[in-house]
Amino acid sequence: MAKSGSRASDSFIKQRSGSGTILRITVENFMCHSNLQIEFGEWVNFITGQNGSGKSAILTALCVAFGCRARGTQRAATLKDFIKTGCSYAVVHVEMKNQGEDAFKPEIYGEIIIIERRITESTTSTVLKDYLGRKVSNRRDELRELVEHFNIDVENPCVVMSQDKSREFLHSGNDKDKFKFFFKATLLQQVNDLLQSIYEHLNNATSIVDELENTIKPIEKEISELRGKIKNMEQVEEIAQKLQQLKKKLAWSWVYDVDRQLQEQTEKIVKLKERIPTCQAKIDWELGKVESLRDRLTKKKAQVACLMDESTAMKREIESFHQSAKTAVREKIARQEEFHHKCNNVQKIKDRVRRLERQVADINEQTMRSTQAEQSEIEEKLIYLEQEVEKVETLLCRLKEEENYLSEKTVDARKGMEVIEDMINNHQKRQRTIISNINDLKKHQTNKVTAFGGDRVIYLLQAIERHHHRFRKPPIGPIGSHVTLIDGNKWASTVEQALGSLLNAFIVTDHKDSLTLRGCANEANYRNLKIIIYDFSRPRLNIPRHMIPQTDHPTIFSVIHSDNPTVLNVLVDVSGVERQVLAENYEVGKAVAFGKRLPNLKDVYTLDGYRMFLRGPVQTTLPSHSRRPSRLCASFDDQIKDLEIEASREQNEIKQCLGRKREAEESLKELDLKMHTLKKHRVQEEKVLTTKELEMQDLKNTVAAEIEASTSSNVNELQLEIMKDREEIEEKEALLEKLQNCLEEAELKANKLTALFENLRESAKGEIDAFEEAENELKKIEKDLQSAEVEKIHYENIMKNKVLPDIKEAEAYYEELKNKRKESDQKASEICPESEIESLGHWDGSTPEQLSAQINRMNQRLHRENQQFSESIDDLRMMYESLERKIAKKRKSYQDHREKLMACKKALDSRWGKFQRNASLLRRQLTWQFNAHLGKKGISGQIKVSYEEKTLSIEVKMPQDATSNAVRDTKGLSGGERSFSTLCFALALHEMTEAPFRAMDEFDVFMDAVSRKISLDALVDFAIGQGSQWMFITPHDISMVKSHERIKKQQMAAPRS
Repeated sequence: MAKSGSRASDSFIKQRSGSGTILRITVENFMCHSNLQIEFGEWVNFITGQNGSGKSAILTALCVAFGCRARGTQRAATLKDFIKTGCSYAVVHVEMKNQGEDAFKPEIYGEIIIIERRITESTTSTVLKDYLGRKVSNRRDELRELVEHFNIDVENPCVVMSQDKSREFLHSGNDKDKFKFFFKATLLQQVNDLLQSIYEHLNNATSIVDELENTIKPIEKEISELRGKIKNMEQVEEIAQKLQQLKKKLAWSWVYDVDRQLQEQTEKIVKLKERIPTCQAKIDWELGKVESLRDRLTKKKAQVACLMDESTAMKREIESFHQSAKTAVREKIARQEEFHHKCNNVQKIKDRVRRLERQVADINEQTMRSTQAEQSEIEEKLIYLEQEVEKVETLLCRLKEEENYLSEKTVDARKGMEVIEDMINNHQKRQRTIISNINDLKKHQTNKVTAFGGDRVIYLLQAIERHHHRFRKPPIGPIGSHVTLIDGNKWASTVEQALGSLLNAFIVTDHKDSLTLRGCANEANYRNLKIIIYDFSRPRLNIPRHMIPQTDHPTIFSVIHSDNPTVLNVLVDVSGVERQVLAENYEVGKAVAFGKRLPNLKDVYTLDGYRMFLRGPVQTTLPSHSRRPSRLCASFDDQIKDLEIEASREQNEIKQCLGRKREAEESLKELDLKMHTLKKHRVQEEKVLTTKELEMQDLKNTVAAEIEASTSSNVNELQLEIMKDREEIEEKEALLEKLQNCLEEAELKANKLTALFENLRESAKGEIDAFEEAENELKKIEKDLQSAEVEKIHYENIMKNKVLPDIKEAEAYYEELKNKRKESDQKASEICPESEIESLGHWDGSTPEQLSAQINRMNQRLHRENQQFSESIDDLRMMYESLERKIAKKRKSYQDHREKLMACKKALDSRWGKFQRNASLLRRQLTWQFNAHLGKKGISGQIKVSYEEKTLSIEVKMPQDATSNAVRDTKGLSGGERSFSTLCFALALHEMTEAPFRAMDEFDVFMDAVSRKISLDALVDFAIGQGSQWMFITPHDISMVKSHERIKKQQMAAPRS
């Protein structure tokens, strides 16, 4: 069997061409080698040497030559790192065999292909040369084609297992790493990635087809719109046909309308002629009525004339008696009034006599109580007291006037004092404010930052400095310290009024910094600090011209400047300074704010401190407040000088006010003294007046009593007057008796005349009533006659002006209609025969006006439809058919594409199924090969591969465990056993892959001497039997490796110390 295997191996060797194997590698200035050339045998090559001798550099150079990236070698980050220190370039020169049936373009390259890669600090190039060293190509595609032709994948660990991969592979116990090794070594990874990329391409192609199908949706929409237009145009054609029929109907409707009018006119003439006999009968009736009333009127007039003469004489007699009765009644009334007047006079005289008698009795009684001497003394004393009281009253009046005058002067003086004190307080308050402002400005002069928060801001800045490492970016603030004015200090106070407390605010970049800054403010005892969060990375805002008020007046944004763009951005975003306009005075500000209603205008501020704004229809003007020294001025010296002058002025005002206050106090003291003296004098005089008045009142009471008693001297005079009054009473009573008689006579006469008047009027009443009745009848007859004549004339006028003319007019109109009917019939017959109208259906009685209105509506609709559709229906149908053909082609094309994609998807699914079946076969084949290699050492085991979990686990059953069923994982093996089992796993993978050459670096690093001997024998036997070119690199002694003609051993020179 051995001989048979040997003969089979010799036969294979004879057939093996060796195409793709490496003949020679030459490196220059590459890694640790200045110049090195290594020649390889066609079968097994062992390269050994001490650590640092550059063994691994050979494999690295081989990988670089076949296009591997620097990171793929796991030895450097970039290719220029492979250049030897102190050199400017590196060259890798690889010669490979190109013979036999598998040769790559032998007609161009010949039997040897030379790959030369040159690396410099800035570039790298690859050149492919033929066997004579002539340049064939420098394209990467040519190198890629060469690599794919020979199936050389230097990044596949089964082709080139570098030192790092060997350590990782042999030492790692991770199942996922083993699976990755297996998946990549068997090229399943490559096929899987390829299939996945094809799936992605198919999905992308399907998306493209979906997008293409979406592109024809507008055309389909256009087709749908055309279909609707065509349908509407067909309706328009129907409207046009109906319009023609209506025009024909209209032509004959005039004829039929005239026929209808002729019929109506005939009936009207018959009715009008029927009115003649009726009207004539009414005229005859009214004529007979008029004649009868005229006869009655004549008779009644004669009767009324007779009655009128009799009634006239009777009325004159009645009127005469009536006047006489009235005169008698007036005379009686006059007598009664005179009698009552005389009676009243007599009664008055009697009352007077009674009063005089009582007065005489009273005088006699008083006379008995007093004497004439006492009355004279009392009267003199009373006169003296009255004179004294008058003098005292005059003096008191003068004293009160003086007192009132002094009181008014005192009140005025006190008010003047209060005004002066208020002025002093105001001036002192202004002086203290000015001095405080001067001190603040002097402090700001030394450190401008204190202008925006005082000493607190200094403490805050010190706290920020202490905690600066806690901020993401240093805070900016206060804002006012970063703002300056462009055109001097003119607008300083106005700008400060507009910005307000915003000048004291600080800016931070995020919320975390705001919390840190708030902590610093609390530490500095700076409460209510305004903090604004703003992104510091934003550039300065570029405000378009259309977003600011279009006015010649400056905005706050135009008069301020800051070197920090974040400060300007905050002023724009928070305060809107680009929309706040500055004005010279109140009138200009009012014109800007409310006059033109400028867009984008927020507020207007004036130099005199007014603020104006418009919110909807509401105009708002806020008054000016007290102006403080501006903190935005470039220099505070001028403000300090002005404030010092103002403070000196206030001090002078205070001195003057104090002088006026002292003068007013002295004047007030004098007035108070005079007032006190005057009040004292007035009180004394009032006491004197009271004493005099009481004394005078007592005396008056005594005098009154004496006066009443003194009237007794006049008793005789009163008695004489009583006697005269009594005589007069007697005379008046005699006259009253005479008047009473005359009154009775006048009353009798009046009664008599009244009775005669009533009798005469009663007797004449019948004649007067008969006359009035006859007169009323006459008036009624005249009224009836007049009415009858009016009725007769009315009916005659109706006959003359209405009935007969109407009949003539109707007959004339009838003739006119007959002529019109003839003309209409002739015109309608020219348009269409009447039979055609009859064929359209029964006439529905529509009038020409109704048909004309219907035609107008149809014409308007037809006009609108024609305007809406500028194209004809034929054009629309052609466009519809063209688009249908066009979209049908695209639909078919897209459907074909989709069917092809479905076929590709089906084929890809089939390939994916085959891929999964191949993966399962490779999994079983891997287990078989693995067991075969383990069996050489009497070990058995299996490999479990899970494609779903992407894990690969190795289980081994050692010879000493043969009596039991114990199966151990590689983690439970010794280092040598684990390395050998892993090596068997690698050989199984090698057996499943194809490559013209293979290389392994430090494959025996974790093996003991026994395991290394077994492993080396297994590797050599496998390498010789497998047929590929093998390169084994190890730092260990390889003397135990058996000698063979196909095995070439090389020793690297020791590294230089």
